[in-house]
Amino acid sequence: MSISKKRAKALKSIRDEDIDYSDIPELSESFFKKADLEMPKTKTAISFRIDSDVLEWFKLQGEKYQTKINAVLKAFMNAHRQH
Repeated sequence: MSISKKRAKALKSIRDEDIDYSDIPELSESFFKKADLEMPKTKTAISFRIDSDVLEWFKLQGEKYQTKINAVLKAFMNAHRQH
């Protein structure tokens, strides 16, 4: 999800004590007893050929286009892994 620079600046200007957390339930001790720490997976740098129109389209989607390409590939992998 992308956010405008103006909106990001507005959010950063909000003081912590001015944030309303009343609609977020408190996490109980049992939550933390069951919680698992999941470390991010490492990424591997590769070089591959991609159609130029596909690459240009992803670049038009904004910053972190490579992350978005990875997300599409992961969604494809997960969809096909279930079958």
